[in-house]
This record gives sequence, C-alpha cells and structure tokens, in this order.
Amino acid sequence: MKLQKVLTAAVLTAALSFYADDYSTGLKAKTYDSYKGLVMAGYQGWFNTPTDGANRDWHHYVGHDGFRPGSCTIDFWPDVTEYDKTYETPFLMADGSKARLFSSYDASTTDTHFRWMKEYGLDGVFMQRFIGEIRNHSGLHHFNTVLDNAMTAANKYERAICVMYDLSGMKSGEEQILMNDIIDIAKRHNLKQHELNPSYLYHNGKPLVAVWGVGFDDHRDYGLKEAHRIIDFLHDNGFSVMLGVPTYWRELKEDTESDPELHNVIRKCDVIMPWFAGRYDSKTYPIFHQLIQDDMAWTKKYGVDYAPLCYPGFSWRNLQRDENSIQIPRDGGRFFWQQLSGALQAGAEMIYVAMFDEIDEGTAIFKCAKNVPVGESSFVPIAQDDDSDRYLWLAGQAGAILRGEQPLSMEMPLRNYGPR
Repeated sequence: MKLQKVLTAAVLTAALSFYADDYSTGLKAKTYDSYKGLVMAGYQGWFNTPTDGANRDWHHYVGHDGFRPGSCTIDFWPDVTEYDKTYETPFLMADGSKARLFSSYDASTTDTHFRWMKEYGLDGVFMQRFIGEIRNHSGLHHFNTVLDNAMTAANKYERAICVMYDLSGMKSGEEQILMNDIIDIAKRHNLKQHELNPSYLYHNGKPLVAVWGVGFDDHRDYGLKEAHRIIDFLHDNGFSVMLGVPTYWRELKEDTESDPELHNVIRKCDVIMPWFAGRYDSKTYPIFHQLIQDDMAWTKKYGVDYAPLCYPGFSWRNLQRDENSIQIPRDGGRFFWQQLSGALQAGAEMIYVAMFDEIDEGTAIFKCAKNVPVGESSFVPIAQDDDSDRYLWLAGQAGAILRGEQPLSMEMPLRNYGPR
C-alpha cells in the first residue's frame, strides 16, 4: 500500500511538472493570458476512418453515396507524408497506388498538427465542438478524444488552445448540452487552474469559451433567447466569451437577422468574430476592409474586442456536388496575405484564421497535397509553384508582425525556406 501511494504521488508530480513548471530547469511554462497579440485558427478535428477505433466509418470524408471516387465531401487532399499513421482509401493516385488519409481520432495526428503550429509560429487553435455531434454518444466520445489529445499536444508544444462550440443544428433547449459539457471539460482539463493547464487561452482574466452561430438569418431552431442564456451561464460560471456572428452583424442585413436585440447580445461578450469565409475574393476584399474598420470602431465604442477572420481560399465542389459551385482561388497565398496584412493595417489586435484543417470547404491552412487522386472526384491541388506549408508560414509571419517582431508589409513576404 505504501508503494502504491508513492507511485501515485510520483505520477501526480510528473503531471504537475508537465502542465506547470519544468522542475529540471526552473523555467515556467508559457501561459496564454489574452487573445490579444495572437493569430489563431479554427480546428475541426472531425475526420474518421473505418479502422481508427472510433467506430465512425469514413466520417466527414463520406459523400452522398459512401466514400469512393465520385462520392466524397473534401475538395483538398491533405499532404500525409509526415503523419505517423495513415489509412488506405478507395481513391487512386496517377501511378495507380492507393491514396491515403489521416484520422483526427489518432493522437499522433493531433501531435503532428500542433508540432506544425509551433514550427511555423501559429499561436494556437479553437477546438470545435458541434452540438449536433456531442448530443450523441459516438460524437461525444470522438470529440472528447480529440480534445484530450489536443490539450496534451498544446501544452507539449506551448500552443494556445480554446474550446469553441458550433451551435449549428442545435434545437431550442439543447443549450443545456453546452452548459453541461463545458463544466465537465473545465473539471477534466483544469480550465480554471491556469498553472495546471497553462496553454488554455484566457481573456479578460478568465478562461475563454467561444460560441459560434448567433444572429444568422437562416431559420435556425434557436435564437437570441438561447444566446442570452448561454452567455449569462458562461459569465456566471467564471468564463469570458467570444461570439461568432454573421458578416453583417452591425448593419443587421444580408446574412444577419434584423432584430436589434442582437447588438445587446454582442455587447455582453468579451470578443466577437464575424464570419467572412466565402464572402469575398481578392477583387471585392477592399469593400470588406472598410467594413472591418467600421466594425472595429463599433466594438471599441462598446468595449468589446474584435477578431477579424482571414481565410486562404474556398472550394466546395465535392461537398455541394456541383462543378459550378463557388470557387475562390488562393493565388499562391496572395489572397490570404491580402487579408492578413489588411487586418493588421486596420489595427487588429488578434486574428482568427478559418481554418486549420477544413478540407471540405477548401479553407485549410495545414499541409495539403500538390499531387491528388485522379478519377471521378475532382480535387484542388496546391499549385505546383506553391509550398504545401506556405499558408502555415504566412500565418506565422502575421503573428510575428502582430507581436512587433517585424514590420508590416502589404506585399506578401518572400519565403526563407524552413519553418521559421
């Protein structure tokens, strides 16, 4: 029994040393006390394969008729050369070999992604939790596993991490799922004990929780009443709140419901992030640059922080099953840099990148492939004169400018090869 107690104490001490001080060197782990000064990305973490152990089959890869040539949802194919574990697919490369994919369920996948974040200078990610997924056992188990792995990797690589709830598909009354879930996560991952989980993102002195999907004019089953309840609950339980809102939230038009009560909801929050993905291309961006400046003036007036969104491009032909669907070219990274430099020029104190791993809508900044499978499904390859890591590198360059480590350039910076 004495030996068991000694071993238990040793395990606890080791865990505390991992999450807090490095006792061998006396160095204190990096803590993330504010979103200000950070470039962070959204992280979906929703991809599964049939043999990854999650029992979710080809989840989020699968199309209208299974996962096979002619039926899939992804438009970009990830560059899987650096993953420890990958899975054979029904798709073929030009040389006849089987194309392979990763699973978000694997801890090695998450570790690789967070290693890239550190190597390229991306400050961290918002971990997505979809109410439509975590309401059931299978989805909850998957996203808990991904979050557990991400918390470990975030502290290992000293990257910021924050929980983000996507309300899409939520029904009125299901806000209780979010409330129960965040209390459970706070206990399991010590969100309110920063010395035990230094990588968890705080803002305004409290652990930050992001809630996406409030104010959209697309006939959702929940509304501003549920949003008020969620925000009040989070504040009452010691969290700060970031709200994901539509593009035209300030003017209450276009993609935004017209109820001015939305502004009261927003004024309750600590940070807002308007959704811009797919709204503009390189030609129309200047209009939105002015919109961002006007948004920032409004939020400054009411004491709310503002995180403008930047994305590298957009494509969802396979997801929509429509060859003529919206396509926004990446232009070798220039479109992404146009937005990053524009946000910095406008005075942004923090940036949200959509997204780290979103290959369904073609907004992923992680390493995607130049050579993609051939056949019935049409994938968008990274241009041959691009680097697969260019978008990670550009995000890191924006972070360096935001921190004052290098001057702002409106021209896309030239690459010094290697991560940083």
